[in-house]
Amino acid sequence: MIRKTLVLVIKRLLLVCLALILLLCGGLLATDNAYIFTAFSRTYMYGHRTANINDHQAFETRVIEAAEQQLWPLHEQYGGEDLPQDLVDYLEQSRSAAFLVIHKGRVLRERYFAEYSETSKTNSFSMAKTVVTLLLGIAIDEGLVDGLDQKIIDFLPEFADQEYGRQVTVGSLSSMTSGYEWDEGYYNAFSPTVELLYGDSVTDFVLGGRFTTLPGSSYHYSSASVQILAVLLTRALKQTDPDTTLASYLSEKLWQPLGMNASGLWHLDNSGMELAFCCLNTNVRNYAKLGQFMLQDGVWEGKQLVPAAFVELMRTPQADDRFGYSSWINERNNPPYYSLNGHLGQYVIIVPDYELVIVRLGEIRRPEQAARRSGVSFYIEQVLPLLGV
Repeated sequence: MIRKTLVLVIKRLLLVCLALILLLCGGLLATDNAYIFTAFSRTYMYGHRTANINDHQAFETRVIEAAEQQLWPLHEQYGGEDLPQDLVDYLEQSRSAAFLVIHKGRVLRERYFAEYSETSKTNSFSMAKTVVTLLLGIAIDEGLVDGLDQKIIDFLPEFADQEYGRQVTVGSLSSMTSGYEWDEGYYNAFSPTVELLYGDSVTDFVLGGRFTTLPGSSYHYSSASVQILAVLLTRALKQTDPDTTLASYLSEKLWQPLGMNASGLWHLDNSGMELAFCCLNTNVRNYAKLGQFMLQDGVWEGKQLVPAAFVELMRTPQADDRFGYSSWINERNNPPYYSLNGHLGQYVIIVPDYELVIVRLGEIRRPEQAARRSGVSFYIEQVLPLLGV
């Protein structure tokens, strides 16, 4: 009798749980939040509270084709994993994947953690924004886009009925001054940034938004702005060749000329558009080449791939003294630096005074016990003595 009662109670509980699940699913569908199912299947069900550096395995991707590899030369003082212990402790506590130091175009130090190695592909997150702007510089140089001051409605007529939308320039999308209404958040499942990552069509999503502030009047960090820029750039490219994608353009104009050591991957949405606001995937040595390339003013192997004046604009503060065109800047630090930054502490740090490039990749930004430190400044501080400074 007790057993039958227990079975009956369990059945009723299961039915209640099923009803609640169906109710929740219906509510998500009814409120246009179906993307949360995708977020759950790709991220939350694996115990992650946010996107992770290995999530390319859960997304459709497009290959960024590599060609002939150009190897990094080793520095005459190359020390392999020989790093200051304080730095190693910090990197281990923050679940780092890789740490690489390039000095004067040569590998000075490198270290890998846990299961990661020099061939591990990890997600760039927002470091991809800098790459998109580099591609914009090439497109402008090739005449596919008139310039940073061109109005976006020339390519995106979807915004022509908005007063502010008609005034938005191409450059303002990259400098985060476009006035696009946006809430940048990574840990709230109902954040538009999460929907941007997991929704069916990033193009439909961002083109359905609005510009609510006078363009150029203020800085507001927005992943959507760079995704809009990517849609614009894709349309500009397809006017010349309908088969061109951001990934193929990146491959032709930068990836192959830089001699990347392996093909990269770019996350796609369900419609086949690159998630350009975030998700490039490659290894630490290839990320370092992007930093070295910017340090060299857009020149590689004697060829000017991106106009030097454009690279200089990228690393020059615009509306905010910390941000240029999709590049982070700190001119107050000693020594000054600029960087490519990504969610969870992905960094390519360029220190011009010392011809130094530092790359840190990892699973979290920093542990609570090290929160008193500023990651980028700390990395530079720890590396400079290796140069004899």
